[in-house]
Amino acid sequence: MYFGQINFFSIMDLYNETCFECSKIITQKYSTSFSLGIKAFDHKFQYPIYAIYGFVRYADEIVDTFHDKDKVKLIAKFRDDAKSAIEDKISLNPVLHSFQEVVNKYQIEFKLIDAFLKSMEMDLDKTAYTDASYKDYIYGSAEVVGLMCLRVFCEGDEILYQKLLPQARSLGAAFQKINFLRDIKSDYEERGRTYFPKVDFTKFTEDDKKTIEADIKIDFDDAFEGIKNLPYGSKLGVYIAYVYYLQLFKKIKNTPALTITNKRIRVSDTHKLFLMAQALVKSKLNYV
Repeated sequence: MYFGQINFFSIMDLYNETCFECSKIITQKYSTSFSLGIKAFDHKFQYPIYAIYGFVRYADEIVDTFHDKDKVKLIAKFRDDAKSAIEDKISLNPVLHSFQEVVNKYQIEFKLIDAFLKSMEMDLDKTAYTDASYKDYIYGSAEVVGLMCLRVFCEGDEILYQKLLPQARSLGAAFQKINFLRDIKSDYEERGRTYFPKVDFTKFTEDDKKTIEADIKIDFDDAFEGIKNLPYGSKLGVYIAYVYYLQLFKKIKNTPALTITNKRIRVSDTHKLFLMAQALVKSKLNYV
């Protein structure tokens, strides 16, 4: 029996499948955009990407949601449990079990996982970021997630991985910076966080916004070149996610700075389906 390219020829079949399905449900519940994008991947890539998303989503949930719990203790335990799952090649936590399957199969370096968890830990006590800590946070919270996915897409081709590594980082950075702009209100008012260095969100100006947008555009332009060179079976799914975020970026650019600080900008599910259809057409025409 095959699920993606992960082989299940033992009595573990049902458990493994159930764990991957749990990660799939998490992705579908938390992100319409990524769920639709993953459906466009070749079947062999779908479960692995669901597993990566489930892992990062639950770590993020610890620091963003469980306000009445000991977050320091929870994220430390999550780290220890993840490490044990990877080393033991099994976990009774479905999210960690599916994740360790992917980490071990595709040889995802623990340093990427460690960098991600360190960024999650930064959210526990940092409320404002310097230029250096901002770059560290972007790398750990977003760029390494793109690199984990790239490990899956390259299927052991180290030359291709190294070639696409800079663009994968750019795409992750672009997505995260757009998330920061979209979530300014909740991050600042509910969590007391200001990710962008030297920006005062009590008086967020059009110039502040344009400076951030110019930085995001550089990441987007670089990322698109990488998407065009992704392996068959992964290109369309990544391109769809890229198109969704590009549309969100356009909406944010066309929205006044004052509105951004008071309202969460989003792309409707109906428009996402339209964008997906457009992406499919462009793919068939070899636009990407």
